[in-house]
Amino acid sequence: MDVTILFTVFILGLVLGIPVAVTLGLSSLAYIIAAGLPPVVMPQKIYAGMDVFVLLSIPGFILAGNLMNRGGITERIIRFANSLVGWVRGGLGLTNIAASMLFGGITGTAVADAASIGGVMIPGMKKAGYPADFSAAVTAASSTVGPIIPPSVPMIIVGALSGISVGQMFLAGAIPGILMGLAMMVTCYIISRRRNFPRQDWQGFSEVGRSFAGAIWALAMTFLIIYGLLSGLATPTETAVVASVYAFFVGAFIYRELPLRAVPGIVIDSAISASGILALVGFANVFGWILVSERIPQAIAAGVLSLTENKYLVILIINILLLFVGMFMETIAALIILFVPLLSLATAVGIEPLHFATFAVLNLMIGLTTPPVGVCLFVCAGIARLPLAPVVRAILPFLLTNILVLLAVSYIPALATWLPSLLID
Repeated sequence: MDVTILFTVFILGLVLGIPVAVTLGLSSLAYIIAAGLPPVVMPQKIYAGMDVFVLLSIPGFILAGNLMNRGGITERIIRFANSLVGWVRGGLGLTNIAASMLFGGITGTAVADAASIGGVMIPGMKKAGYPADFSAAVTAASSTVGPIIPPSVPMIIVGALSGISVGQMFLAGAIPGILMGLAMMVTCYIISRRRNFPRQDWQGFSEVGRSFAGAIWALAMTFLIIYGLLSGLATPTETAVVASVYAFFVGAFIYRELPLRAVPGIVIDSAISASGILALVGFANVFGWILVSERIPQAIAAGVLSLTENKYLVILIINILLLFVGMFMETIAALIILFVPLLSLATAVGIEPLHFATFAVLNLMIGLTTPPVGVCLFVCAGIARLPLAPVVRAILPFLLTNILVLLAVSYIPALATWLPSLLID
């Protein structure tokens, strides 16, 4: 009966459009009251969920991304990407995807990518003759690469939940992220050829060199983060702090586009964004504790294993479940609620935790571009000044492409585990 109250309040909150963090808190509080537990359990579990050292890296990476974005990174990365692929048929679409791959290695969040890249590329593509729905769709689809290519906020969350090394998680996402980007480029090129989208003239290797020189400080930030983690010189949290200092120095003194008077506002905005994520983590920890105490994870595992113990069928079931959940729930909330139960199921049939974590994150990233709660869809449709329906239709080929990459990563573990095994003992 108590569990029924938990899920009833949770589902009702989602239906009414209440923010997920608040919905998690209200449903957990309803359960605690119905079960006759002392109310003090609530703040204790909230604090325990947020009292994880690696989670301190989230504010740092968000601040670093905001500082670099405000300091001129977006335009320089787009210029460099455009110099590489802008001359191909549909070149601005390819530039959009390439810029997201490069930009994602700095922000670690898809929504930041969609807003930053989209704010420049969607109007630019429309002006160049690309349909508005296609411009918005390719931007939304490519933004999901950001949290796969390191650094990645969802992967930090997974590391905190499971104890998997964040450094290994970052490396595990590199190859799937690159595959995702390349597959979307192929899709974009095919659509561009069929619909005769415009192309630009080749600007020469001199432009490639100039644009690379302009973007190198921004691109070096990714290598700084990865080197800090792989060398053992810094923890993820320390790496995030170093990245923030680096971003401030580059934006203020090298690019000279980050005015000092803007820094306090950027810090405040970053703190607000990070606090929202950490509040979600805290409330979701209470919800997750209730699920564990009611043995819901064991019930899920037993239910699936009663149907099949075949590893490949279990992978398919997990992917279908996560794709469905991703259509209705915010990524981090879905990870916190479902990751541990599904990890138990995955390990029970012999799936390596690092492999499972990688395709689980990739799966939920796809959910950012699926209706009705695809956040990146709403962001890009808003920038393009379009209703959601035409953007959803335009993004379908990219969704199919990303699902094919998801299946490849799900059934070929080496795509996720090879690089970490090579570089980390």
